[in-house]
Amino acid sequence: MDIRPVAFDHPDAVLLNDQVQAEYALRYGDGGDATHMDAAGFVPPLGLYLIAYDAQGRPVASGGWRGQDKSEEGFEDGDAEIKRMYVTEGLRGHGLARRILAALETDARAAGRTRMVLETGDRQPEAIALYASSGYAPCAKFGYYRAYDSSRCYAKRL
Repeated sequence: MDIRPVAFDHPDAVLLNDQVQAEYALRYGDGGDATHMDAAGFVPPLGLYLIAYDAQGRPVASGGWRGQDKSEEGFEDGDAEIKRMYVTEGLRGHGLARRILAALETDARAAGRTRMVLETGDRQPEAIALYASSGYAPCAKFGYYRAYDSSRCYAKRL
């Protein structure tokens, strides 16, 4: 797999984002993730967006981080928020998400971020298992979905 940085609004990123939104709609029965996303938030050194490509050059996995600082949404100074972690269905279970996550952590640390944070939902047990096995622990809720019962928030010090 070739994992490389791309713009959050790159056509391959849009394609994978559409797929993850469709999956959210299936799992949660709604229109997908309504969190405001600005492509500028993923431009280094403010953030990073990665896509994994298979041997045929097809985009098969994604993930990004964007910087956050203390806010009324519950973020802390120095946070790096993980967004849009996704692996296409046929390639799940092969360590792609773990590789992308590790690359995001390394980059956020190099950018001076001190804590990785993420929000997922209770209908994504695979994501929860990945983060728990990667050293993430439950934390106070933050972000757009902080008032939702199904929301699960995790953090890891860098």
